Amino acid sequence: MSRPTDHLEVLAAGALTTVQDRGRTGVAHLGVPRAGALDAPAAELANRVVGNGADAALLEVTFGGLVLRAGAGRWVAVTGAPGPVTVAGAAVPHGEAVWLPAGGVLEVGHPVRGVRSYVAVAGGIDVPPVLGSRSTDTLAGVGPAPVAAGDRLPLGVAVAPPAHHDAPHPARPGPLRLLPGPRADWCEPDVLRALAAAPYAVQADSNRVGLRLQGRPLARVRDEELPSEGIVLGAVQVPPDGQPVVFLADHPPTGGYPVVAVVVADDLWRCAQLRPGEEVRFTPASVTAGSPAHRGQAARADARG
Repeated sequence: MSRPTDHLEVLAAGALTTVQDRGRTGVAHLGVPRAGALDAPAAELANRVVGNGADAALLEVTFGGLVLRAGAGRWVAVTGAPGPVTVAGAAVPHGEAVWLPAGGVLEVGHPVRGVRSYVAVAGGIDVPPVLGSRSTDTLAGVGPAPVAAGDRLPLGVAVAPPAHHDAPHPARPGPLRLLPGPRADWCEPDVLRALAAAPYAVQADSNRVGLRLQGRPLARVRDEELPSEGIVLGAVQVPPDGQPVVFLADHPPTGGYPVVAVVVADDLWRCAQLRPGEEVRFTPASVTAGSPAHRGQAARADARG
């Protein structure tokens, strides 16, 4: 049973700090986005390090600036975009469990690279779940509001000792891999290779809804209106200006612009860490017989008859 001291007091929240877990699934038919941590491997690592289960809620911090005071001592870990992290003014390791004593102050500074850092606390952030998740949905406003200075975030009961250190998943270098989308034939022939032909730059208005890109416009070959249809995580949608948008965790459940490609799920976490102005390159995914991607392509071919 938690005690009144089992909380984190938010002294500063930075540009955007939200509560996230693995997100809401199975409710898109209600018009609710999935939400959840954009860099899922980093969030999973932070939870493992402090002894939390995979479903525990934690904090996603955009460009640092988060300052917390502990009501009671807890193990904490910061992963994702690397940058300065201090406890009581002393530097502590990134990606390792460190003890935050009662009354101690944790500060997450501006990252030296990447965008989003993750702060896990033993026991997890114990805000009430909404539709099965504690995640903040910035598009539909479902779940807890973004974290603000003065908030007191309740904590759950720690269930396991910390791992202190756990190796992160190795990063996959190179372009983001693409699978064909359901409306690939609405743009120029071989649209995956057209996307791969030149780099795109991340735009400043990118957010948890989507990664907005600027570069070589994709030419439409069909001009009629497309009725709204379901959108999946990682969908690459092409609006009238031809500049692609990669949909991320807070994407709308439906959309009316053609989806010409889908980013391979294992590459999506990299979209969470791309800064405005950084270069993005794509490549068609290699599909081998029997792989999930191959089965998906076969299913689409069967559906087309």
